[in-house]
Amino acid sequence: MKTMRWIIAVFCLFAGTVSAQTPSYIIGVKGDTLNRVDKAGKKQGKWINRFESVRGEPGYEEEGEYKDDRKEGTWRKYNLMGDLFAIENYRWGFKDGESKYFNISGNLTREESWRAFNPDKLYDTLDVEDPDHPGTYQEVVVKNEGSSIKHGTWRYYDSDGFITKTEFWRLGQADKSLDPPTLAKDTLSRTANRKDVKPKEVLEFEKKNAGKKKVKVRDGTVSY
Repeated sequence: MKTMRWIIAVFCLFAGTVSAQTPSYIIGVKGDTLNRVDKAGKKQGKWINRFESVRGEPGYEEEGEYKDDRKEGTWRKYNLMGDLFAIENYRWGFKDGESKYFNISGNLTREESWRAFNPDKLYDTLDVEDPDHPGTYQEVVVKNEGSSIKHGTWRYYDSDGFITKTEFWRLGQADKSLDPPTLAKDTLSRTANRKDVKPKEVLEFEKKNAGKKKVKVRDGTVSY
């Protein structure tokens, strides 16, 4: 009996070890290899992750690549209806560089800029532009927090695609070095150059009825 138990224990241990060391993957509809896990149990290559709706939070799918269990490069996010709503860039598993977000109509709503830190290092170096001498950079050594911080220009857009707010970040801190009047002037310039374009149907209606004294128009109201 003891011998049998020992054999079963050894078999279970062996089976668990083999399972942990056996790579896994799936084949996508295009025949490509997806969701691969290597012998060390780390995610590698192209992946598609799906998250169902939970407690009122909308579900979504994301696709991109892993390198040694960390997100790397460009990742795209879609709602469960298949509409793209985010394009994010990663390095070492953290957001790095530009990220873009879209509404249900596909219009840009927000642009973000991030700086990722290598979690394998205690300290990291950054090339930071001197605000008093544009185009001149200096190397700054910072403590590595193993995450992403806001770094660069953030822009917010209205439903018509015009910028409503701009933020400037330097290593996680709001950068006030730009002249506010310059930003205000830029906003006014954008507003002055804005042209309201009428739909084709409205232009045709106005052309057809040009010169007429009175045009009867159905406004959608109902009389009782």
